[in-house]
Amino acid sequence: MRLVHAFRDQSKSCVRMGSPFMGRLLNLLADDWNFESTLGQEMAEYQEDIGPVGHSLPLRIAGGLHALVLLGDAPILAAAYPPNTVSDDVLRAALLATLKTHQDFLLDWTRLPPQTNEVRRSAALIAMAHEALHYFDRPIVLSELGASAGLNLMWDHFALSVQGIRIGPDDAALSLSPEWEGPVPRAALPQIVERSGVDLSPLNPKESKDLWRLLSYLWPDQPHRAELTRSAASVLHANVAKGDAIDWLEHRLNTAPKDHMHLIQHTVAWQYFPASAQARGTALIEAAGARANHNTPIVWMQMETDGDRSGAIGAALTLRLWPGDLTLNLGRADFHGRWIDWVGPTQSPVENILKGRG
Repeated sequence: MRLVHAFRDQSKSCVRMGSPFMGRLLNLLADDWNFESTLGQEMAEYQEDIGPVGHSLPLRIAGGLHALVLLGDAPILAAAYPPNTVSDDVLRAALLATLKTHQDFLLDWTRLPPQTNEVRRSAALIAMAHEALHYFDRPIVLSELGASAGLNLMWDHFALSVQGIRIGPDDAALSLSPEWEGPVPRAALPQIVERSGVDLSPLNPKESKDLWRLLSYLWPDQPHRAELTRSAASVLHANVAKGDAIDWLEHRLNTAPKDHMHLIQHTVAWQYFPASAQARGTALIEAAGARANHNTPIVWMQMETDGDRSGAIGAALTLRLWPGDLTLNLGRADFHGRWIDWVGPTQSPVENILKGRG
């Protein structure tokens, strides 16, 4: 019954995050899940957390179903998916038929974790990186942990629109307009001279199979997210290595060039690292920070959960800068980048940050 509870919890989160269709889909799966099927038995073998901060089994299953729709392999299910509108009974029948006829595909699909590479998170990265440049105006070497397909390594090619003000290049590949609370972030002129990332299972959106995997984890009633992903992929020119994030980070820290700002970023990824990896990564960055100077600074830029699993108050936006080991708590952001509560470098009471995010 753990999976039933996980379906229902994920359903509530999806509705809260603007996807009523996913809410319906996951509730129907909870109602009619076949624990005796081969897929049901394999899902039951997963240990520990199977929800969004663990194995994310509901999203794996939903992603596999969406993949079948996008690939044109499940026309009955496609007829029940957005933009079509059908009753719960019609959607239920399509789901049950697809789970039965495409079980082998779903078994293979669900053995890998979800990957979305949510481009809207770049809104927070743009604001934080521009803030960092007001402390250290240096050319940037950019490193991303848990980079997926590397789309958010391209944030300097995107524009951020806040309260009628545009931050970013005139020829931006896409424009991000999150619901914004707080002051307009300070603008700068970033110059990224080298960018790389790492992921255990990196995707290359230039290859159709990897692009389909990314698109499959974008919720069917949110087509604008797919449009942003395609736009970001069109300007991608960053390498994402396959490997252990902390081993890769150690090499990057040891080989970062002088007279550049080494900017280390990650968005909703740190929580998935084992505690031992988090401790080692923190120690490596702090040691590099202790060696930093104003010509060769280190900046650690994070958009990460600090306990919220519901999506109600989102992720904390944090900059940690060396030399000086200054920590800036800049606000909070929705996990998908729909809204940002920005306080800037001046600290603000938590009740102001959480206002209206119940």
